[in-house]
Amino acid sequence: MSLSAIRAELPAEAPHVLVVDDDRRLRELLTRYLFEQGFRVTSAANTTEARAKAQSFVFDAMVLDVMMPGENGFDYARKVRETSRVPILMLTARSNPNDRVMGLEIGADDYLPKPFEPRELILRLTNIINRAGGPRRSSEGDVVTFGPFSYRIDRGELRRDDEMIRITEREREILTILAAAAGANVEREVLAGAGGAAAERTIDVQINRLRRKTEVDPANPTFLQTVRGVGYRLAVD
Repeated sequence: MSLSAIRAELPAEAPHVLVVDDDRRLRELLTRYLFEQGFRVTSAANTTEARAKAQSFVFDAMVLDVMMPGENGFDYARKVRETSRVPILMLTARSNPNDRVMGLEIGADDYLPKPFEPRELILRLTNIINRAGGPRRSSEGDVVTFGPFSYRIDRGELRRDDEMIRITEREREILTILAAAAGANVEREVLAGAGGAAAERTIDVQINRLRRKTEVDPANPTFLQTVRGVGYRLAVD
């Protein structure tokens, strides 16, 4: 079964987890496994991308790798704890017990060394979510409307009235960020995520595809508006 099919079958109350790991293969394996175990999953390749995703969603937990290029997991967890109590499960290939102590001192809720058994990951993740009060329930705030369209942020579903509109994963990521901004300007760098300049050049292509699905006249958009010198905004109701 495809990830999109698994996503569609998940209940609205399924816990939503952010996976942050620079290892693409592990990140993809974790995403698929967590989906299959009933979690909604958003992934990020580094802390810059994680921050952009955190602007778009309220997560029930975070699985955070320690050793990443640039800002490491310890530094990111420390900054997350300044404003959020989201449960954090830290992953590391290090066996040094001082690392575990440091993670817990920063405010991580649990610590799992690599390699690990997937079942143990699920048990530890479930435990820290339950200790925090369980999954966040969806609310009307998860839905934004613009014209005849509605977009459910927590499930990534775009509808025109009662009709589901098919969108790609990349289009969903972009629309989620714009919808969560609730009409505010969003910089191109945020929409590009971890891809840098190359990803920024593809943003226009993705936006144009979304416009063809949502605008009466894509050349003169009403909803997906260009903000010159900045990026884009979604004109929500």
